[in-house]
Amino acid sequence: MVSTVNLKRAGVFFFAAFSFQLAGAGLAAFAETTPPGDPKPVKEEDGKYFDASGAPTYNIKPDGTVDWFTYSGYRRYHAECHVCHGPDGMGSTYAPALINSVKVMNFDQFSEVVVGGRQNVTSGNDSVMPSFGLNKNVMCYLDDIYVYLRARSNDALGRVRPAKRDEKTQGTINAEKACLGE
Repeated sequence: MVSTVNLKRAGVFFFAAFSFQLAGAGLAAFAETTPPGDPKPVKEEDGKYFDASGAPTYNIKPDGTVDWFTYSGYRRYHAECHVCHGPDGMGSTYAPALINSVKVMNFDQFSEVVVGGRQNVTSGNDSVMPSFGLNKNVMCYLDDIYVYLRARSNDALGRVRPAKRDEKTQGTINAEKACLGE
């Protein structure tokens, strides 16, 4: 049986591609951002955790075992994002520290920037985040990347590869294959 969470996960790539087409070349920067709120998980479905607002969040057990999606987010962040945003979300000379960004942006705002890109023009300082809306290696794992950065931003996870993790559920395996077109 495929859960609704995993159906949504499988469809995120196609939704993002459609949204990107509607948005054109990119989305305008946010005038205001909304902090994500308390990261405490209040719901779990097929190994994925959600906070009170319904946003994906992390679950780290007292022995240090992380949920699958936090672990996957670590892997995906370091495969796709760290080249610009630095190791462990700490930022670089040309891209901001995402562990700070997710403190002031909720999941929907984070997703909009990743999907559509962003350009900030200030006096003498231009920064451009390209769109990743058509990149399956980002879009199929967008929740995971956010969850990892959220754990890092709340100091719930250190600057190391998680040593222990929960196993990937069959529903997650099926959703991943569907999203990647396998």
